[in-house]
Amino acid sequence: MTAVAERTTDTRSPRDRLAGHLPSLRAFAISLCRNGSQADDLVQETILKAWSNIEKFDPATNLEAWLFTILRNTFYSSLRKTRREVADSDGSYAATMVSAPAHDGRLAFGDFQRAFDVLSPEHREVLILVGASGYSCEEAAGMMGVAVGTVKSRANRARKRLAELMHLADGEDLFSGTDGATAAVMSRSVPSAA
Repeated sequence: MTAVAERTTDTRSPRDRLAGHLPSLRAFAISLCRNGSQADDLVQETILKAWSNIEKFDPATNLEAWLFTILRNTFYSSLRKTRREVADSDGSYAATMVSAPAHDGRLAFGDFQRAFDVLSPEHREVLILVGASGYSCEEAAGMMGVAVGTVKSRANRARKRLAELMHLADGEDLFSGTDGATAAVMSRSVPSAA
């Protein structure tokens, strides 16, 4: 069932539907934090905030978008608080978490992950929302609290920067045959900002 169909057909209370959004929340949190443990904490804090403020949710709107907005705001609030902290600055801990690639697809995905990690949180966020999660620029703009043109501009700049980091030529398709989310982040076109 697609997210759009779920929004229109699910008649359960918002609290009963929270658990169904945990996988997408965790994926979004990981894309922002780049750390599974921190992502789990971020998702937990998001669910707690949503649960305690559920009366503020408008049932006529998208629950997942509301949860993504809470998660995003929580992430950036935390980032502002810990701006001066540097954890694993040389990447030695992260390097121990990598498994050796078994074939070309894994090599390409490893290159993608390293390049994706270099992007700013704003660029990772827009690529996940518009590229991998399939939200429209308008929906992403609402979640991010910015203008639609800003989303389009960030998405185009993020894709261009990612292609530069991966040393891709114009039109080169590195991810044919890989997972859909990765391919979507790299290839989904976004209309240019007006």
